Amino acid sequence: MTRDHLFRRLFAEWFGTLALVATVVGSGIMAETLANNNLALALLGNTIATGAILVVLITMLGPVSGAHFNPAVSAAFLLRGDLSARMAAFYIICQIAGGICGTLLAHWMFAAPLLQEATHLRSGLTQYGSEWVATFGLLMVIFGGVKYRADAVAWMVGLYITAAYWFTASTSFANPAVTIARSLTDSFSGIHMGDMPFFILAQMLAVWPACRLAGWLFAADNGVGGADNTDKAGGSDT
Repeated sequence: MTRDHLFRRLFAEWFGTLALVATVVGSGIMAETLANNNLALALLGNTIATGAILVVLITMLGPVSGAHFNPAVSAAFLLRGDLSARMAAFYIICQIAGGICGTLLAHWMFAAPLLQEATHLRSGLTQYGSEWVATFGLLMVIFGGVKYRADAVAWMVGLYITAAYWFTASTSFANPAVTIARSLTDSFSGIHMGDMPFFILAQMLAVWPACRLAGWLFAADNGVGGADNTDKAGGSDT
């Protein structure tokens, strides 16, 4: 791998996570401003923007870096042997940095204080458990898509997150980098700093069981349909 190729992959992860978080936080601010205290309407606006940007970013940057934008996803591909420990560490650093920059960018665009302390409490076992469910489901969607419909992964992820915003009590952060970034905004999409570590722990605890189940469920010898697409993810470390 050339140095230029490495930098392009890392920039794609930084930029993609930045754009994702800027969309999540920015649309949350916009939705909160326009919804006139209607939380359901604000959540709907936030949901549509997030699902849409995921489709765009994964389609655009998937061929460059695999479009992880998520430390849990990078950790999962590391466990699968599709990403080296070195690249996984680089990816995660870029994702966290990109997420923080995305929050700052959203605040700047809406003329809000750049540095904020989130006060939105998201505590309790049901909230943390919802994050485990959301992350586990996301990884299963990615693994299944990569195995059988790599061309549809962008839409699958975007649609899954759109649905998970509404069927999980936590509104499906499902991403440690996004969780860190959202702890820095006191807007509709924020999360109290004290709840942030528990969200991240729940998200990362979903990685190993999702890898194990996907390895069994999407095994190459299942023989269904007579076709076996064993292509690696766009982010495989070759």
